[in-house]
Amino acid sequence: MAIREGKLDEIAKGDEPSTGLEAFLDAVEKSLITSSVAGLIPRHRQEHRGWPIALAWLTRDQECRFDHVLDWRSTASDSESPARALNQTEKLDALRAFLRAITPEEQAKRTEIAELEAKKHALDQELAHRRWEAGRLRKRLVSTLGVSVDMPAESSIAMGQLREAAQERFAKETGIATTKDASEVEAALQDYDAAREEVTAFKLKLGVAEANIQTSERIIPKITGEIPGLSYALQEANSFPCPICEVPIDRVLAEGCKLSHKLPDLKACGERLERTRAELAEENKRLQSAKAEKLQVQQQLAVALQREKTQQERVKKLQSARNSREAAWYAAKRLIEEVAQLAKLTEEQTSAEAKVADFVKAIEEERQRLGAFVEQQARAFSDISLKFDPIVKRLLGPDAAGTVTLTGNGLDLKVQMGGNRSTPAIDSLKIVAFDIAALCRSIEGASCVPAFLLHDSSREADLGLSIYHQIFALARWLEGVGKTPLFQYVVTTTTPPPADVAKEPWLVLELQGAPAEKRLLKCDL
Repeated sequence: MAIREGKLDEIAKGDEPSTGLEAFLDAVEKSLITSSVAGLIPRHRQEHRGWPIALAWLTRDQECRFDHVLDWRSTASDSESPARALNQTEKLDALRAFLRAITPEEQAKRTEIAELEAKKHALDQELAHRRWEAGRLRKRLVSTLGVSVDMPAESSIAMGQLREAAQERFAKETGIATTKDASEVEAALQDYDAAREEVTAFKLKLGVAEANIQTSERIIPKITGEIPGLSYALQEANSFPCPICEVPIDRVLAEGCKLSHKLPDLKACGERLERTRAELAEENKRLQSAKAEKLQVQQQLAVALQREKTQQERVKKLQSARNSREAAWYAAKRLIEEVAQLAKLTEEQTSAEAKVADFVKAIEEERQRLGAFVEQQARAFSDISLKFDPIVKRLLGPDAAGTVTLTGNGLDLKVQMGGNRSTPAIDSLKIVAFDIAALCRSIEGASCVPAFLLHDSSREADLGLSIYHQIFALARWLEGVGKTPLFQYVVTTTTPPPADVAKEPWLVLELQGAPAEKRLLKCDL
């Protein structure tokens, strides 16, 4: 629940609907972190928020065991803290934002450098691939052409040797008269096409002749069947029956005695018979002509088919011969093309290397400008170092010294005791001392996080018992600064604290695993 000016007792009754944490996080961010600082926290505008990330720093996981100053949430803790999604650089930027040790200008410059480095990385990968491809191609060309290239691969002399060898190989292979082969094959293809067209034409003529024969053979029997009837009709016209007694009458007698008033048309019958006989003769003539043409076309078609087969075999032989010779011709041609490709790859490689050099130069220039920003913010870490050193002396003794430095590689914590010390116990102590130094800065109002700190099981992080007790002594001393305590420092531990603070008001709560009433929520979940 997050209700502005809400009453805890009323909220605890559960009458109000759930609001979620959004309103609370917004309020803390605006009043404590401030919007300007929150804008400097990496990925803040996405799902991350300033306060949960700050809380991750102020309340380190026990599983992190104080191994690194920027280790706040362990992956083994199943925490949903947004800090888990930040890398070390992003956590350092967030820490600097909380300590007011970074500016929007510096962060913008960091973004520019990151973009330049990403482009350089992509170009480096592309360059490596192009270098590998060029090397493989060059090795194959040297082996195929049988040349010895002692110069560097990217030199113009080495490229010239490969180009000259490829041209010599091509000139040798073109002596086979490839162009002549091509013209012969082209002419043979034209002859073959002409032969095929001729065969097609003869087949068409043969089909027409066969169709004419079939037509004539159907018509001739019909005409032949009509002639007897026409001949009989003519005969009947010359000796037609008497209309009275039906006895045949001679035409001359009939015309002389005028016995009949209606005589058959003898002329028409004769003309019809002659016309039919003429049609029969014409059709027979057409039939014979069609048969003669069919025979002739069949003979011509046989010749054309033989010519087509001959031309087809010729084309196949010429193409086979040309292909066998062109294999060598094309191989030589391909060598010239591959040398040109190698030259192009080499040129692109040189250009890419120049671009990489430009990126390196630009990144270096931007880093120098970034260094100026870092130097401007070094005062904040210098102030922390001024507090870190006396804390280290308080915990380890007056001979010890400590420094906090912001470098290009991150935050550098050092403890000197007759030389730089770096052991698991000293490394844990560095982190404890840094957090307390940052707490002191918060007491002074020099940070944008509250003067609050929680160390979870710090004794178990390889701290010696004497150092562990000195942490409580230091907290007691800080408690005396000012009229009332200006901070809240919580230590959760299974190791008993010093006797002088193992009581109220410092000992707030003592828990046990059993019985259930001794647990935090006083029940067995």
